[in-house]
Amino acid sequence: MSYTIYLSGEIHSDWRDRIKQGIAENQLNIEVLTPITDHDNSDNVGSDILGTEPNNFWKDHKSAKINALRTNSYISRSDIVVIRFGEKYKQWNAAFDAGIATGLGIPIITLHSPDLTHPLKEVDAAALAVTETPQQVVEILKYISQP
Repeated sequence: MSYTIYLSGEIHSDWRDRIKQGIAENQLNIEVLTPITDHDNSDNVGSDILGTEPNNFWKDHKSAKINALRTNSYISRSDIVVIRFGEKYKQWNAAFDAGIATGLGIPIITLHSPDLTHPLKEVDAAALAVTETPQQVVEILKYISQP
């Protein structure tokens, strides 16, 4: 069986690489889609393509819309969306991605530390699995990939 997964959320750690490595090591037939994880590239894409903005609101607005083109397209192509919430930064966009996936009927797996269980209770309630490590995500992917 083959799957396409979208890895949403926190961009400041190696969690995506660890999941990709686990997929490769276990020879799972899984295509991995991701957002742009270079923070400056993502934040500046609107100005870089459509022209600079003197007002930060419109700069961010342009970039958010272009990033949403990629995100929405990738989520809609996915069988599963894995959403990582990190400790240091608030990933509001990841919570938004959870809403998009849920609205499209695409199952989500959340990935976060136990310290975030309470603040993420509504997001976790929508998830089919709540994990704490990338290895747990890989184990779930191994399990569902069995013939």
